[in-house]
Amino acid sequence: QVQLVESGGGLVQAGGSLRLSCAASGSIDSINAMGWYRQAPGKQREFVATITSRGSTNYADSVKGRFTISRDNAKKTVYLQMNSLKPEDTAVYYCNADKGIMGRYWGQGTQVTVSS
Repeated sequence: QVQLVESGGGLVQAGGSLRLSCAASGSIDSINAMGWYRQAPGKQREFVATITSRGSTNYADSVKGRFTISRDNAKKTVYLQMNSLKPEDTAVYYCNADKGIMGRYWGQGTQVTVSS
């Protein structure tokens, strides 16, 4: 089992910034990649960004150039730096750990609200 705890969400004005953190614990060996997803009210959960165990990153087109995913292996933490936030970025943001055939794990989510 992998436990993921997100933090850093909140209310921010459009154009502002937030940094989300995801602390991992438990059976974190063999995690292939960690990432962030989000779910807005009435919408399906969507991919935001991911970072592999080798440090390769991938982003949704909607956040490219504004969001940056990074990891601190010593702290077993993944971050999502979000700049130039827009009202359409408002959602619950979930951290994900992908262990391939061994399963995928989710955090409890953290709310991000961007006011116009």
